[in-house]
Amino acid sequence: MTTQHKVTFSGRGYTLTGNLFLPDGGGPAPGVVVAGTWTSVKELMADRYAERLADRGFAALSFDFTGFGESQGEPRDVEDPAHKVRDIHDAVTFLAGHPAVDADRLGALGICAAAMYMADNTAHDPRIGSLALVAPWLHDAAICEAAYGGADAVAQKIKTAREARDRFTRTGEIDYVPVVSATDERAAMPYDIDFYLNPARGGIPEWPNRFAVMAWEDWLTYDSLALAPRITRPTLLVHSEDAAIPDGARRFHAGLAGPRDILWTQGTQFDFYDQEPQVTLAADTVAAHFGRTLR
Repeated sequence: MTTQHKVTFSGRGYTLTGNLFLPDGGGPAPGVVVAGTWTSVKELMADRYAERLADRGFAALSFDFTGFGESQGEPRDVEDPAHKVRDIHDAVTFLAGHPAVDADRLGALGICAAAMYMADNTAHDPRIGSLALVAPWLHDAAICEAAYGGADAVAQKIKTAREARDRFTRTGEIDYVPVVSATDERAAMPYDIDFYLNPARGGIPEWPNRFAVMAWEDWLTYDSLALAPRITRPTLLVHSEDAAIPDGARRFHAGLAGPRDILWTQGTQFDFYDQEPQVTLAADTVAAHFGRTLR
């Protein structure tokens, strides 16, 4: 029977909070660090996947990034790729040092935007022996222009971000907009997305649905596709043509320097967060990948 433990660990001068899911059985288990979408807290989807991995024999850690959810850190709810990669590194350090974990068998699982951050850490962290990405959001400048309305629209978002950051530097005040809204055109995702707005799915109290405007620049200038040639560890992608930017997944997969696999299946982006059969299929496929590669 899987057990869940609330844990804390140090990251960039702050205390981060996570959930460690441990499998039955004696002896240290292979460990996996799990993280989810941009702006997310662990309860949105990382907990779900971590628990599924523990059911399949892995010690799996989901956690809140610095400034998000139960973790300490200021400013709050600012999507900063570089900071999130450092947090993942610190989460790996915690996991590697836990007595229930085999530090020689460590993997990383990123869902949606965390695919970029897990890939970044894997490219630079020799402790990670295997990488898995589910419904990965993987972008570069060209993909961002296509996703956000063209070069001029991206430039305007960057300009707005710089103005918001300047205001934060001067006053300490943060300009927030909704992450998701069907009525507010300023939202980071101005769409009616059921997963995020439905309280029975992702619209939970732990997730404040706010996006710091000053985060746009770091997000839009982050090139995750350039990471692929630096990743030599076995890597699996699980994706769908109906999910987010499949071209990014194809290009990333093609650029990987090590053993690579990709499973194309059915489902929208949000199906992979909490719907069946996508979650079970992804969890089974990821667990099999880690089972083969974390030896």
